[in-house]
Amino acid sequence: MSSCSSDKSPSSSACGNIQLTPAQEQAAAVGAEQDWAAAKAFYDTLVSTKRPRPPKPQNAITVAVSSRALFDMVKDRKIYEEEGVETYVKYQEENENVPLNPGPAFYFVKALEQVNARLRELYPNDEELFDIVLMTNNHAQVGVRLINSINHYGLSIERFCMTGGESPIGYLTAYLTNLYLSADSEKVQEAIEAGIASATMFTANKDIPYCDKQLRVAFDGDAVIFSDESEQIVKEHGLDRFFEHEQMNENKPLAQGPLKGFLEDLGKLQKKFYAKDERLDCPIRTYLVTARSAASSGARVLKTLRSWGLEIDEALFLAGAPKGPILVKIRPHIFFDDQMFHIEGAQQLDWPRVCIGKPKQKKRTAA
Repeated sequence: MSSCSSDKSPSSSACGNIQLTPAQEQAAAVGAEQDWAAAKAFYDTLVSTKRPRPPKPQNAITVAVSSRALFDMVKDRKIYEEEGVETYVKYQEENENVPLNPGPAFYFVKALEQVNARLRELYPNDEELFDIVLMTNNHAQVGVRLINSINHYGLSIERFCMTGGESPIGYLTAYLTNLYLSADSEKVQEAIEAGIASATMFTANKDIPYCDKQLRVAFDGDAVIFSDESEQIVKEHGLDRFFEHEQMNENKPLAQGPLKGFLEDLGKLQKKFYAKDERLDCPIRTYLVTARSAASSGARVLKTLRSWGLEIDEALFLAGAPKGPILVKIRPHIFFDDQMFHIEGAQQLDWPRVCIGKPKQKKRTAA
């Protein structure tokens, strides 16, 4: 393992990061724009291509996914942990033509690409699209199997970050990441501390059918879309005090939580479909699945969303009832919740690919 740091702080070591002056940052930005313009001009001269050109990162909604979230690499991870990195790399090279099986984030990524396909039909020259980045600490030698697996499934993932054993978290900001998904909770925590909206993916017991025409994203409310301020009152003072607090503050918007930005991104794309009279056939649907009671504490939630100018397609107030049966009915491609027992409850019902947010230290990074 290298001793070089991958954080953003200045360093006097030869391998440390260098802090740029404002003038240098501006020059770098101008250079990046020129590089992008040159790359686009070259791409546009090509006669034809079956693969669409990736969107400009500054315009895209970038979702970074780890290799163990995208693919099922449980067996591969066991080889790495028990037999070491050299045996692991050799195993990947020997099996590079054997496609990896789908992992917990696979169908979510497929659904994002389905949305992109619809957007390109309606807005051929628009770059406000999802951009998927494979973000992994795998060695480059393993990249061939990852590329072969991506091509096997027809995924459009062109941007990779393979860090050869180092943590990839330092690159998330450089890739203008809006959302980071990983099977490694420690890396998720690193990303949260770096200010990136992030969540840990969990594998379920078996596959279930997904809607292949519509991206379905379910969110918990407190500590996910909203801050955990109200949740803390429940923990410290109980439900009665919580209900009183919410009714007294019904017209005061809640502070934003870690996934508010991603809900906002989804809403922007939904409006592009609405503008083309596609509301009834929109390929994005959002759900609020909250343990809150509607009559006792639901109004503040809905008024907060309204004050932000955000819409939620379906709001389900469960008043403490289990979320698992509701998720089975919704069949979301991803479910963001900060409480582990809700995730475990969904998994017991064989609901796969649920994801837990770690919101308490999280802030959205401006893209």
